[in-house]
Amino acid sequence: MTTQVRPVGDDALLVTLDTAEAAVALHRSLRERPVPGVGPTVPGARTLLVPFTPGRADPARLARELRARVTEPASAGAAQVRRHEIAVVYDGEDLAAAAELLGWSVDELVRRHAAATWRVAFMGFAPGFGYLSGDDPALELPRRSSPRTRVPVGAVAMAGGYSGVYPRESPGGWQLLGRTDAVVWDVAREAPALWAPGDAVRFRPARELVTMSRPAASAPPSTPSPADPVLEVVSPGLQTLVQDLGRPGSVDLGVSASGAADPRSARAAQRAVGNRTDAAALETLGGLRLRALRTVVVAVTGAPADLEVVSDDAPPRVPPLGRPFVLGAGQELSLRSPRRGLRTYVAVRGGLDVAPVLGSRSADLLAGLGPAALATGDVLGAAPDDVGAVATADPGAPDPDRLPAPGEVVTLPVVPGPRADWFPADALALLTSQEWEVTPRSDRIGLRLHGERPLTRTAAAWDAELPSEAAVTGAFQVPPDGQPVLFGPDHPLTGGYPVIATVAASHRWLLGQVPPGARIRCRLVEA
Repeated sequence: MTTQVRPVGDDALLVTLDTAEAAVALHRSLRERPVPGVGPTVPGARTLLVPFTPGRADPARLARELRARVTEPASAGAAQVRRHEIAVVYDGEDLAAAAELLGWSVDELVRRHAAATWRVAFMGFAPGFGYLSGDDPALELPRRSSPRTRVPVGAVAMAGGYSGVYPRESPGGWQLLGRTDAVVWDVAREAPALWAPGDAVRFRPARELVTMSRPAASAPPSTPSPADPVLEVVSPGLQTLVQDLGRPGSVDLGVSASGAADPRSARAAQRAVGNRTDAAALETLGGLRLRALRTVVVAVTGAPADLEVVSDDAPPRVPPLGRPFVLGAGQELSLRSPRRGLRTYVAVRGGLDVAPVLGSRSADLLAGLGPAALATGDVLGAAPDDVGAVATADPGAPDPDRLPAPGEVVTLPVVPGPRADWFPADALALLTSQEWEVTPRSDRIGLRLHGERPLTRTAAAWDAELPSEAAVTGAFQVPPDGQPVLFGPDHPLTGGYPVIATVAASHRWLLGQVPPGARIRCRLVEA
C-alpha cells in the first residue's frame, strides 16, 4: 500500500492512502489505541488528518508510527460494521437527467442505486453529512453546473462516486435522486449523527414515507434562555455571538471545532473576571450595547473598541480595556467599532449561561450549531460556578495597540503544503513575495484574499479534482480563480480545493483580528 505523510502546518499530519477503507481503518486504529499527544483524527476520501500537540508528540516519530499501523492487519473490532437501511422515494428533480447522463433508464438507475452497498467514507460539508462510497463503479455523476440555493432536508443525492443525505436545508450542487424521512442528524440524540465512517448503508425504494417530525436541531438555533439574568441586549451590534473555546471532539460527526476567532483574547477576558478559560463570552465586531440587570463584574479584551458606561445617577465613565470592572444594576455598557483589530470580547463573572450543544456554547455559523447571533431584547444569564480571583494584568493577552488596522501589513509564518505539489515550482515564491488584501467578503468561515497575481495550478492538476480531505484553521485553500481563502474557525471540515500552505499554530489566533482592508504577507517556515 502506498502511504504518504505530509505536514499540515506545524501541528498536524495528513496521511494519504490508497482507499477510503484504509483511511477509516487507520482512523479506528488511532481511536482504539490512542497515541499520546494526538487529537481527534478526520478521515477524508483517501486521507486522514492527524492533529498533534507539539512537545507531546514528535512529528517524525508519529509519521513512522502511522506508516507502521497502515501495514497492520485489521483488528477484530474493525470488522464489526454497523448497517443502516434507508427508505427512499425516488422522485428527485434530477433523477431523469441523471439517468440520461449515465445512459440508463430511470428504473435502471433506481435499481442499481438501491442494489449497491454504500460505506460511509468520511463526514463533512454539514453536521451528520456522510460521504457514501458505493461498490458499483458505474454509479458516478458530475455535480450540477449551477448549485441550488436550497436543497431540502432529507434529499438523497449523488456527486462523483458518492451518495449523501442532506441533514438540513442548505445550498448544494449534488444531483437530487429522491428523498427520505430518515433523521441523519439530531443533537437531542445520544449519538447525533446516524452514521460514522466505516458504517454500511443500503437504500430501499419506497412508494411513500412515514411522516416524521424533524428534530429541533433542524430549526434555527434559539436565543439564550438564562437562569440568572444579568445582562439585557439594548443594541446587538455587528455579528455579536456567544463563543467559548469550541468543540474539537466532534469531528467524527462532521463538525469542526469552531470557537472564538481570537482564543487568546477570549481566554484573557475570562481570566480577568476569574472564570475558567473555557467559559462562554460575547464576541462582537462593535456597536454592542448592554444593560446590567444586577451588579456584575465584566471585562473587555481584544480589539480596542471605545468603551463607555452610562447610568441615570452618575456621569459617564470609561472602563479599562483588559481589566475587570463593576457594572451596576441599570448601568449600560457600550462598545464602538474598534480602531484596529476586528473582534472584541466581553466576559462576565461566572460565564454566560447558555445551553451547550455537543459540549460547547459556541455559535458555529457554517454548521448552524449553538445560539443565534444576539438580537435586541435578548437577556443573558451567568452561571457563578468555578470562579476564582480576578486578574488585573495578563501577560498572555494580545497587545490591543499592536493589532492590525485597515491598510497595514500582517506577516504570517506559513508551512508549505500539504498540497503545494499541485502548484508550479514558483507558486510558493509568489505566495510570499506579494501582499494579499483581505476583502470585505471575509467572515468567520475564512478570510477571502485578493492578490495582484493569482495563484495557478500545474498543467497536470488544472483539470484534476482533489478528493475531499480535511483542512484546518489557517489553511490557504486555493479555488480555481487563484485567490486564496484563509480558513477561520467556522471553516468546512473537509474540502476539495488544494491547500498550498498553512499558518503556523502560534499565529492562528491573529486571523480573528485581521480586518478587511488589511494586507497579509506570508513568510515560509519549516514544520
